[in-house]
Amino acid sequence: MSIERIVFAVAGAFVLISAILAATVSPLWLWFTGFVGLNLLQSAFTGFCPLAVILKKLGKEPGTAF
Repeated sequence: MSIERIVFAVAGAFVLISAILAATVSPLWLWFTGFVGLNLLQSAFTGFCPLAVILKKLGKEPGTAF
């Protein structure tokens, strides 16, 4: 699995989990949802993603985006 697919899967899982936690536990979890969204937005413009850097160091195969 390429770095892009892992990043998208982790981001999607974080958004879903934090949305469920916001609905069931506390609306404060929406701050985490917003953080993930902002990180995805800035990575679209800059090409920098902290998770992608970590995955590269772990030896995962890079794709075209990162």
